[in-house]
Amino acid sequence: MAVTPSATEPGLLPGPLHGIRILDFTNMMSGPYCTRLLADMGAEVLKIEPPSGDHNRTRRPVRQGYSSFFGQMNCGKKSIVLDLKSRDGLDAALGLAARCDVVVENWRPGVADRLGVGYAALAAIRPTLVYCSISGFGQKGPKALRPAYAAIVHAASGYDLAQVEYQGGGRPANTGTFIGDAVGGMAAFAAIQGALFQRERTGRGQYIDVAMLDGMLNLMVHEAQEAQSPSDETMRVYEPLATRDGFIIVAPTTHKNFLELAAAVGRPEWADDPRFRRTREREAHWHELMQLIEEWTSQRTGAECEAVLLAAGVPCTRYQTVAETLADPQLQARGSLTRIDDPAGSYLIPNAPFQMPGVDTAPRNRVAALGEDGAAVLGELLGYDADRVRRCAGG
Repeated sequence: MAVTPSATEPGLLPGPLHGIRILDFTNMMSGPYCTRLLADMGAEVLKIEPPSGDHNRTRRPVRQGYSSFFGQMNCGKKSIVLDLKSRDGLDAALGLAARCDVVVENWRPGVADRLGVGYAALAAIRPTLVYCSISGFGQKGPKALRPAYAAIVHAASGYDLAQVEYQGGGRPANTGTFIGDAVGGMAAFAAIQGALFQRERTGRGQYIDVAMLDGMLNLMVHEAQEAQSPSDETMRVYEPLATRDGFIIVAPTTHKNFLELAAAVGRPEWADDPRFRRTREREAHWHELMQLIEEWTSQRTGAECEAVLLAAGVPCTRYQTVAETLADPQLQARGSLTRIDDPAGSYLIPNAPFQMPGVDTAPRNRVAALGEDGAAVLGELLGYDADRVRRCAGG
């Protein structure tokens, strides 16, 4: 499989954040995803872990004691163990903050302040600091202090019930893909870079408040507007259509697509059918159209359906498993995956969802062991000896 080389290619320019140092207090997924992207862009990320380590170090899949979930979220970072509840650990954190450009945390609102590493405390030490807090509901408001994981935010945002409505109603679906975490991490990633650009112009630092709830709401453009101006018109919903060996999705969205579809499936008379001949009528009878298309797809394999419809210019694709997508020639052609290693072996991880030709933005092939970089970083930046490093880690 063709993937992006795990080692930096010769001739590439350094990532755009090369020379930026990040103090990373995050755990779980939203924060680590943000700081992984920052590391991909060339930043030096100092991952601060409690003595017990990031919770995700033991998250499945675990191979010979090493979590590839953790590796995907945290490759390219340096691991430093600090017991922030101890005087030594807190002093080390403050010393590092004075030498960093960005701080990222995703504790519940108020926790950073109680630990002594909130924005006010750190900005007093480093006024040019960009400080980003990621939380479920934001830093203020009646729900701010609620515990929140992605699944909680999905339900609270209206996203889950909106999806139920598209299925015809009933019980909300189970949640296993943490969209809110990824959206929150991407929002923080973008905002941090905007704040760094602002700092270049003004010389001032910035506090950033990222709410996963806001991120989920931003995904639902139609739903947010429909909630304010309800319509009785039937909404076009894209449905899986059965094939002989699975399912396919077809999206004849424009009138041109529709005409191409009708011709491709041998039903040119649909163009004159009063249910379908105009866009508004077609949307009102969308489910009927999907049923008619399924009469054609169900007699063919997914590959046959794709071949005919794509040749005619009709947007469509077979439904693939994640394993099939990881082996998809499209990802190989783009170099969308990088192979990284840990002591249990190698595995593929997705690159950031963007590319900058000629610039090194691939994930770094390094998954630090717990506390692996403490002595080197604290020694270099703060002048700590081995005994003081151990005290900072609660030893």
